[in-house]
Amino acid sequence: MTHFTKLAAVAALMTGSAASAQEFITIGTGGQTGVYYVVGQSICRLVNRGTSEHNLQCTAPSTGGSVANINAIKAGDQTMGVAQSDQQYYGYNGEGSFDAPFENLRAVFSVHPEPFTVVARADSGIETFEDLKGKRVNIGNPGSGQRATMDVVMQAAGMTTDDFSLASELQATEQAQALCDNNIDAFVYQVGHPNGSIQEAFSSCDAVFVDVSGDYIDQLIADNSFYAEATIPASLYEGIEEDTETFGVRATFVTSADVPEDTVYTVVKEVFDNFDRFKRLHPAFENLNEEEMVSAGLSAPLHPGAEKYYQEKGWMDGGS
Repeated sequence: MTHFTKLAAVAALMTGSAASAQEFITIGTGGQTGVYYVVGQSICRLVNRGTSEHNLQCTAPSTGGSVANINAIKAGDQTMGVAQSDQQYYGYNGEGSFDAPFENLRAVFSVHPEPFTVVARADSGIETFEDLKGKRVNIGNPGSGQRATMDVVMQAAGMTTDDFSLASELQATEQAQALCDNNIDAFVYQVGHPNGSIQEAFSSCDAVFVDVSGDYIDQLIADNSFYAEATIPASLYEGIEEDTETFGVRATFVTSADVPEDTVYTVVKEVFDNFDRFKRLHPAFENLNEEEMVSAGLSAPLHPGAEKYYQEKGWMDGGS
């Protein structure tokens, strides 16, 4: 019996009709300064507004990120979670950081674009990704999407952690202070923009964005449908004068085939029936559109609960 099924069973034994029908769901997010945390909290806020009608109760704790969320869903410790589009693909197929395919992984929808982001101290002399050689670099905590993507980029560039004078594994919440305390020269982050941790770095010390481009990046994009060219607009951060060229993925929302259809349907309905409210909850959501969210970056099969809602809205053919 999975964790969320156990929770529902406990609720069913409680006295009172409301308690007997209540279902508890947990959404895995990421670090508290990242957009994944906001995604989970925002979805839960919308779901919990309607608890008296559908009896779903939602929580969205901070977690280790994409890989950790998919593993927790597989183990039954989380009902749903936020994950990079590349990690959704790797998780379903048992590639990258995943030892075996998670055939019950199901896509729900995608969210915002996430450029692969490198931030460096202005006095570090780092102007390209290759300039990270010999430097102190935070590569991300194990289990995070940024760490998984960093491993892919290093391999494509013919680099390993041995090329750095220090390869730290700090949480996203720690990296801006470490940069400004001169404990690292640069950090990588796969994140939606604008982001609080990056803004902290620019506000607290002299920091710069670093372009991530070149033939090996072009090849990564050509070989993997979940990657695309990306730009970080200079207008999102005070003091940045030029756009930053890089590549990226999308944030996606995933679950398990074991989660009931009605549960996923209700969560999806709460998000899209209140879509204008959802888009106001973070600047990274401002340019989202519904029809793109039901297809972009989704490689695992769509959960039937999500598919049912999209068909009702006319965003997906009934025979898909």
